Amino acid sequence: MSQKVALVTGSSRGIGKEIALRLAKEGYDIVLNYARSKSAAQEVAEEIKALGREALVVKANVGKVEKIKEMFEQIDEAFGRLDVFVSNAASGVLRPIMELEETHWNWTMDINSKGYLFCAQEAAKRMEKVGGGKIVTISSLGSIRYLENYTTVGVSKAAVEALTRYLAVELAPKNIVVNAVSGGAVDTEALKHFPNRDELLDDARKHTPAGRMVEPKDMVDAVMFLVSDQANMICGQTLIIDGGRSLLM
Repeated sequence: MSQKVALVTGSSRGIGKEIALRLAKEGYDIVLNYARSKSAAQEVAEEIKALGREALVVKANVGKVEKIKEMFEQIDEAFGRLDVFVSNAASGVLRPIMELEETHWNWTMDINSKGYLFCAQEAAKRMEKVGGGKIVTISSLGSIRYLENYTTVGVSKAAVEALTRYLAVELAPKNIVVNAVSGGAVDTEALKHFPNRDELLDDARKHTPAGRMVEPKDMVDAVMFLVSDQANMICGQTLIIDGGRSLLM
């Protein structure tokens, strides 16, 4: 019951998977959340167990509050505590603004924004019982600048960053620290769904002052810093990891 536990949503692949594996290497037992890729999630669980840590695999669409509650009930049964919550699960419809429909809007906002809020509520209830914890969410530069076909996701990520500030203020008295990490273009599986993927990658390679584009490890390093004790007084901030690309916008 004393072993620290971390939940990473959307952790069957991509940056979520890398965050889960790094947390396991740092000694956390891991709750792996997925919506579709059961086999991929189980493969990550095996990697975590090979590191000597426990892994709980939970299928849950975080856009549905009842599924969120069921997930946290499973966490209670398996571990009885939660110390870190990384809100990484994300989805979205990538279309020009005049082609968006209500279902596209609702789907994206539910998973990216509503899911973050109600997962954070449930996480905070568990963290308060163990004296505090850390919450980190993943955002993107589309929250603060225009990206082609990115309307639903960009607006949902702007909401995520605003939620981070509100959660940070209200949860700070409970010793729960809340922050966000916003990344530049990262060549992950998720980027394959972008109609203008090649253009985004070419821009990142050519115009990032640091001389290279952002890699998954850069995002993971930022998350690990924010869940560490060194970041205890960083509260409600969005840490931009883009090698300086946004400074040239």
